[in-house]
Amino acid sequence: MRRIEAHPILEVGKPKVLKFYFEGREMEAFEGETIAAALVANGVDVFGKTEHSKPRGFYCAIGKCSSCLMIVDGVANVRSCITLVKEGMKVRRQIGRGEVTW
Repeated sequence: MRRIEAHPILEVGKPKVLKFYFEGREMEAFEGETIAAALVANGVDVFGKTEHSKPRGFYCAIGKCSSCLMIVDGVANVRSCITLVKEGMKVRRQIGRGEVTW
């Protein structure tokens, strides 16, 4: 895991652990954690690819760019850096622009 477990100033508590699925693999996240943070903590750095097969990942972390767009529970173009993990959530990498959902 790639998480801060101790900090010299801030208190790091023990939040509730949630299970979610990334491309069929079960992973753990902390309650209140974004999808992007949970993926990085679980060793996932590539969140998708552009139309030209260039890898995308965690970049701005405030929902302003499109580097972290993923498919979440069947919905494309979800900004994983500002979307909180939910128990049982299914997350997949997105290739290209994704699909328009209504």
